[in-house]
Amino acid sequence: MGTAKVSNLAPDVQPRRRSLVITARAAASFDPLGRSVAAARAFVRDTLHGWGFADIVDDAVVLTSELVTNAVVHAGTRAEVLCLRAEDGVRVEVADRYPERELPLQHPGERPYADPDRENGRGLMLCAALATRWGVEYTATHKHVWFRLDLPDRPVGTRSAGPVVPDQLLPLADSRVRVAVLQVDAADTVSAWNEDAEHIFGHPSEKAVGRPLAELAAWPQTPGTGTGIAEALRLSRWEGSYGIRGADGRVIPVYASHLRVRDAHGEPSIVCLLVHDDERALLQSPLRVPSDGAQLNEPRLPDPFEMFIGSPAPDDLDGLLQRTVERARDMLDADAAFLLLATDDETELEVRATTGLPSTRQRFARVPVEAGTNRYGSARMPAVHDDLSAVPGAVPLLEATGMRSVVTVPLKVEGRLTGSLGVATEYPGRYSNEDALRLQFAADRIALAVESARLGELERLRRGSLSFLVEASDLLAGTLDRDQTLALMAQMTVPTLATWCAVYTIADQTSDPYLSYVLHEDEERIDGLKDLLSQVSPPEPVREAGARPWPDASLTVGGETVVLPLLARNRVIGMLTLGRPSEEHFRQEILELADDLSRRAALALDNARLYSERTAISRSLQRSLLPPGSPAIPGMEVEVIYRAAGEGNEVGGDFYDVFPIRPGVYGFAIGDVCGTGPEAAAVTGLARHALRLLAREGLGGPAVLERLNAAILDEGARSRFLTLLYGELHPQPNGGALMKVVCAGHPLPLRLRPNGEVTPAADPQPLLGVMDDLELYEQTLTLDPGDVLLCVTDGITERREGTRMLGDDGLTEVLTTCTGLTAGAVASRVLRAVERFAAEPASDDMAILTFRVPQQREGE
Repeated sequence: MGTAKVSNLAPDVQPRRRSLVITARAAASFDPLGRSVAAARAFVRDTLHGWGFADIVDDAVVLTSELVTNAVVHAGTRAEVLCLRAEDGVRVEVADRYPERELPLQHPGERPYADPDRENGRGLMLCAALATRWGVEYTATHKHVWFRLDLPDRPVGTRSAGPVVPDQLLPLADSRVRVAVLQVDAADTVSAWNEDAEHIFGHPSEKAVGRPLAELAAWPQTPGTGTGIAEALRLSRWEGSYGIRGADGRVIPVYASHLRVRDAHGEPSIVCLLVHDDERALLQSPLRVPSDGAQLNEPRLPDPFEMFIGSPAPDDLDGLLQRTVERARDMLDADAAFLLLATDDETELEVRATTGLPSTRQRFARVPVEAGTNRYGSARMPAVHDDLSAVPGAVPLLEATGMRSVVTVPLKVEGRLTGSLGVATEYPGRYSNEDALRLQFAADRIALAVESARLGELERLRRGSLSFLVEASDLLAGTLDRDQTLALMAQMTVPTLATWCAVYTIADQTSDPYLSYVLHEDEERIDGLKDLLSQVSPPEPVREAGARPWPDASLTVGGETVVLPLLARNRVIGMLTLGRPSEEHFRQEILELADDLSRRAALALDNARLYSERTAISRSLQRSLLPPGSPAIPGMEVEVIYRAAGEGNEVGGDFYDVFPIRPGVYGFAIGDVCGTGPEAAAVTGLARHALRLLAREGLGGPAVLERLNAAILDEGARSRFLTLLYGELHPQPNGGALMKVVCAGHPLPLRLRPNGEVTPAADPQPLLGVMDDLELYEQTLTLDPGDVLLCVTDGITERREGTRMLGDDGLTEVLTTCTGLTAGAVASRVLRAVERFAAEPASDDMAILTFRVPQQREGE
């Protein structure tokens, strides 16, 4: 029997009238680990690119990233991602196994379901902002958050209208046709709101007038990529589709016509006419009739672009360029053709498509533009070369290809050089000026389309580069381990930016670069690549940013090789080396992206180095504060357990010590400095060393603690409160032990008798580090065979679980169960009870010091 699903649709989204007919699906599951978020992004990106949905990939990846983060990080469960393809869009579902944690949805009049300043809930805000539709579905075992993205079908601001249709096919409208009329002043604020606007959107006039139109409009546009609402209102006329948020929070799709006018005072004003989107025929402008009176249904004159390229035209830049060179070759009956596009600074031309040339000349080779030796001198004007053998270097791209006769023409848009198109043949004297004019005519027809496609590709590359760098920064920031940082650096580079990479590191400014990591996209070639690089001197460390060629490696390894410095904190800490096979070349965009990556990776690598150095120093200093080891005391069992709170801490505010004072006499101490971490550890070091020195001077317990109190107060602002249990241990010949103790503000030591009786073994006295004049006294107790003395810090007694605390009574209860156990077993049982008392890790330092006098066996 199937499980019923409950679906909640986001309340501010009104569904579009589109059907979801599934044509393909892809699914994947991800473990509740931090790296799963990046894996989910890659899965959705690859899936949508494979389906040809490049226009919506970035929005889908952003939404998936947020929703998977909610599942694997906040909910802590596996995330299941399902992509469903339809003809007009895609639906992505992210499911987790935490259905009891419902998502708060916004209802009219309630506070928003998410706060942009809080970490959780951003996924829902992004869904509301980016998705066409979104919602939540709950089952008994899963929670599904889904969103739908429609493929763009009409650019913002584009006018469109259908042909003349019979009356019976006209769209239906309500008996009372309503047209909302708004007037917007020069500040883009609503100054008039008619009765139909109140009826359609629910906002009364007094609530709407005075509000900026941008507050009511749900503009279907990504900022920075097209016409925004502010730009649309400043045009003389604009019409198209967007949404208006109604009084109930829903987005109502409308078709609008904006007309800019002057009001009675001569100030600019905008009149806005709005109808329901499905009634757009009321406002939509008809197609213009040609000026010569031709009818709309007359045959369209052939487009020169389509005549050259063919129909349908390729919708991607690479396809368009390849079709162009093939048609140019056929048009002039050539043996080869090529097309180069200008770089952003227009100083070089980059080969982007060829036909009939060797593979080594096919993509991304570069040649300078201006005239001169080995330069592309015919870029800005049409040129015909009867015989290239007579003018060596005139067309560097064709050297050693056997081509003799060539004609080249520029691609220009608004007077700017955007590229060059050329055809060539193996026969000299083949082309004339008439052939150049024919090719120039074709180039003029395609130049604008090529430039438009190139700019679109550049925008996609920049958005993809931004996404790549964000993901790379996220991964690099997630580790402070040097080796893992090196591995991440290489894995992000190969194969995205290069075929192989090598990372050289520099330990210090006097050291030579060292080959630290090598990666090749073919794992079987990694060892061979290491051997080849070991035969080459490392690249010279250069402080100049940017990629530079590495000829030595190119000769040894083959192909194109570049080096980028790893610069961090104004010094070179290494080099990132990238390589490609000889038939491929690095594009400038890739090198710029690699340069950005190298800066981020260098900082991450240097942070890992600093962290490792400081961790080693910290651990070395902390170990110096720990006792060298407990001495063996005749006739006594001694056990110590110490746990410092905080990651990487070996010493905290709690401390202990057991040490010989003189023959037959031993000192012991257990204390707690106020606070944790390095500041508290510094006081523990002072206390432990002072206790040993003072005790060995022959001072009694009260005198030792009074002098320690004065030393702590001398620290001034760095001083801290200190509770301390200090004592002297005198083993007795009869098998017992005499103890002299002073308990200065510390939890009282507990004595366990063989019969299970537990009693305090000292009286409380003032703690140290507060008062100048202390009057402390010493107490004496005797441990008989079988007795146990348990000394702890307050991290034991103050262990909490919610409002419950272990306390002195809880510790006493645990100790009563320890009769007959050794000192080590007693300490272990106490620690185990403390750890089990609460589920969360301890937040305070803990120390346990246990003494036991063994019982003599019969016959001894």
